[in-house]
Parts: sequence; C-alpha cells; structure tokens
Amino acid sequence: MSDDLRAAVAAGVVGSEESFRTLLQSVVEVARAIFGAKASSIFLLDEEADELVFEAVAGEGAETLVGQRFPSSTGVAGWVLVTRQSLVIEDVTADPRFSKDVAESTGYVPKGLMAVPLLHEEQVLGVLEVLDRPQRSQFSLVEMDLLGLFANQAAIALDLLRRARRAEQVLAESGTGSDVVARLAATVDGLEDERREAGLKLLGALEEVLRRDEGGY
Repeated sequence: MSDDLRAAVAAGVVGSEESFRTLLQSVVEVARAIFGAKASSIFLLDEEADELVFEAVAGEGAETLVGQRFPSSTGVAGWVLVTRQSLVIEDVTADPRFSKDVAESTGYVPKGLMAVPLLHEEQVLGVLEVLDRPQRSQFSLVEMDLLGLFANQAAIALDLLRRARRAEQVLAESGTGSDVVARLAATVDGLEDERREAGLKLLGALEEVLRRDEGGY
C-alpha cells in the first residue's frame, strides 16, 4: 500500500470525511457568530486544479456555495493564499486585491472582510474569511487573536479532510485487502483512549501483512 494510505490509516482518518466536514462547518458557524458577521467561509486549495474550493460556508451563500471553485490566485483569498499574510479590509471597493467579478458570481458582494491563510506544518492549505462584521473604529488585537485561533482549528480540519479524501482515492484504486483496512480504520476512529490505541496497533500489524503480500519487504 502507498505511504498516503499508511499515513491515513495511522491517523484513523479513513472513512471519516463527513466528520471532518462537520468540524469545518462548526468553525465557520462559530466564527460568524463570534464576530457578528454576515458570513464566514473556508476555502481549500486544490493543488492539481490550482483552484480554491468553497468547503464550508455559514451565513450568506451557505445553501449554494459549497463546491464552487475559482482560480487560486484570484481576489483577496488568492492574495492571502500566495502571500500567507492575514488581511483586514474595511472597504473592499477601495482595495485593488478585491475581485468584484468573483464576488458577484457567488451572489453576495461584501463591504468588508477579514481573511487569514490556513497553514499546517508550513504548508498552506486554504483560506478562512469572515465577511461584513460590524465595523469598529479599529481592528483590535483581541479580534486578531480570535482569527488566529479559528485559523488553527480550520487548518487542522482541512488537513484531516485532505488526508481522508486522499486515502479514499487510494482505496478506490487499490486491490483486495484495502477495503478491510478502511472498514477497520473507520471503526477504530470511533473508539476511545486505550481501545483506540490498541485498535491502531492492530491496523498497523494488518497493514504490514498486506504490504508484504503486495510485494513489500
């Protein structure tokens, strides 16, 4: 089996895509509520297509935007992705980085926004945006700290989601035996503490047997 599949099994993520999507949705919903914003969204970078994909949306556009894509270098989200810098814009119409065309295509054009890159182990995974929070005289350090906390949680969830999808793709292309590991991994992921640790050891042993059967050492 591939390194991707082994890594996914070791982390207990195979078959868990829905739980990670739920975690992402929780992040945007709480972020929207905490900041009192009109909307919040998480974009995942699809490296192969070089596009940003709406993975979770709360508020405006929640019913229609998930799954929509646009070029990764486009607009504020693209700028944040490339530069890995957070950005706060109180008036998007005055900022050349804002792409009105992309915003209009989503059906919602914000007046202001906050955006932060989602980084995991030095790799940029996507972008978190909070749109149209109540304007204040100054963006506070407390808000920046909160935005950073949400970004950390979103990055962890995105990383798990990517790994789960990668593992599922490998499984779909693999031969007999991989489906057994997938089912076991999904079951082990729902266990607690010592039982989960023991289950992961079992998965590791099973994976070794399968790897040898497939021509490994």
